[in-house]
Amino acid sequence: MTTDAMNNNAETDDRRQVVLVTGASSGIGEATARHLAAEGHHVVLAARRTDRLDAITEELRRAGHSAEGRALDVTDRERFGELVDDVAARHGGLDVLVGNAGVMLLSRLDALLVDEWDRMLDVNVRGLYNGIAAVLPHFREQGAGHVVTIASIGAHEVVPTSAIYSATKYAAWALTEGLRQESDPAIRATTVSPGVTESELADHITDPYAADAMVAYRAAAVPADAIARAVGFAVAQPADVDVNEIIVRPAAQR
Repeated sequence: MTTDAMNNNAETDDRRQVVLVTGASSGIGEATARHLAAEGHHVVLAARRTDRLDAITEELRRAGHSAEGRALDVTDRERFGELVDDVAARHGGLDVLVGNAGVMLLSRLDALLVDEWDRMLDVNVRGLYNGIAAVLPHFREQGAGHVVTIASIGAHEVVPTSAIYSATKYAAWALTEGLRQESDPAIRATTVSPGVTESELADHITDPYAADAMVAYRAAAVPADAIARAVGFAVAQPADVDVNEIIVRPAAQR
């Protein structure tokens, strides 16, 4: 091996990070896991649908990438902590948490779908701070770490049917910004706010009014990989650069 090749390999190893991606069985989470694995990182794909995780992980490994799938419901705080502890112990640390798990159960307030509101709060807010609570002790011990939150354009605007969903995404933005302000500079925090993106999120809307409204709203959408590339950009920055927020949306979304 030439000296140049050895140096290139060393640089690749230096850039390699251990990354945990929640909600990694589809959509933005899957695309992010694939992108970061292709960038040379070890990716831990976490989600409830283990059949999908197994298939994605096997495909990544066959392509020569470093990946593993782990079952996780982000609303289970104890399980989240156990998973993070185990990943850190097995890999000598955890560098990045991509908090992507989320649900988008849109409806007008007068639809009174309170159970669905509770579900969004549980996953989109509690699931995020469960992750922060799990990784922060490790980041502080390591003296470094990075939380990347996948929020939404709903963190910046409210439209009819989005009141509760937007409230959860405003909260996600606030949690991540609070982490940035309270942490040592070596702990970085990034919020990525996607506009309309190709995913399964809208498929789970049960309210007929909201479902109909989504047809026109989602006429223009970016692929999930567009969001994955934004995550990859933030993760790839030098340790002294903290990309605080990125908004990515279709050029046609106005």
